Amino acid sequence: MHEVSIMAEAVRMAVESAQAAGAGRITGLRLRVGALSGAVPDAMRFAWDVVSRDTIAAGARLEIEPVPAAGWCATCRAEFACADFFNECPRCHNVSGELRRGRELDIASVEMN
Repeated sequence: MHEVSIMAEAVRMAVESAQAAGAGRITGLRLRVGALSGAVPDAMRFAWDVVSRDTIAAGARLEIEPVPAAGWCATCRAEFACADFFNECPRCHNVSGELRRGRELDIASVEMN
């Protein structure tokens, strides 16, 4: 379960950011998780409780913003919803391997005081 290491790194980065800002406590963390990132949000939530324990993030709220996958068709010059890395454009049926969104695994914000 790589979500534990993902969340451990997110906590490390959030704590480092809070300490650099002179904050004594993290009250919330918001992550953006792409549908094709390979991370499982439920496993991330479980890992959050474990890895944030005994840190300044203990008890903080975790918000996970899902990012749906979107491909790009160079022929139609249009974005389209997709379920994988290589998809057929729903308009012209050309295969596209250009993914515009869906691989995100980002810290969007850290709330602290």
